[in-house]
Amino acid sequence: MKHFQEELEDLKNLLLQMGGLVESAIYRSVAAVVEKDTDQAKLVLENEARINQTEIVIDELATRLLALQQPMATDLRFITAAIKINNDLERMGDLAVNIAERALSLLHEPAIRPCIDIPQMATLAKSMVRRSLDAFVRGDAELARSVLLSDDAVDDLRDSTYEALIQFMEKDPENVRPGVNLMFVARSLERLADHATNIAEDVLFLVQGVDVRHHAETRP
Repeated sequence: MKHFQEELEDLKNLLLQMGGLVESAIYRSVAAVVEKDTDQAKLVLENEARINQTEIVIDELATRLLALQQPMATDLRFITAAIKINNDLERMGDLAVNIAERALSLLHEPAIRPCIDIPQMATLAKSMVRRSLDAFVRGDAELARSVLLSDDAVDDLRDSTYEALIQFMEKDPENVRPGVNLMFVARSLERLADHATNIAEDVLFLVQGVDVRHHAETRP
């Protein structure tokens, strides 16, 4: 039987593996939209099952550790955070699939040039995901806080994207379909940033034992 600390390391490594899969899915889904790349979109859809299966493995391991080891203090916080991070990563995978599906719908629609603020939104959202996972790996509270501070910028970009797309659709009825699809892409990117924020909050709870959820006005 593995030692408890070895199983905790296994749990951490599985979360990192899950994070890598999700980061790849996000990258490919955004590339599919911006570059109208069918192959990238199809890869995201094909890899969805792998993300879902990894989520199940992580959940089962974490649940077993809670039930059999009855962890205390830091170990308990780690397992609790792992369960929540696992859920956020799975939802990110679903959002990447949503973006990939919109990319496929946009393939035969007229291109929007420039592509509104979606590439900028995507860059910022991907950075937040990367930093939140790095903060988890390093136990870095300051890096986690930097993720929280980026959330408002993504929200601002979403608002400006919506406004630009509405103007675009008002000019010509033929613009409505691609405009709506891009609105859904922007919404999915905003939700990706929200899940990265959730992970950063979990890191702060893990490292410092503080709960910053629902207290945006008190964030540093």
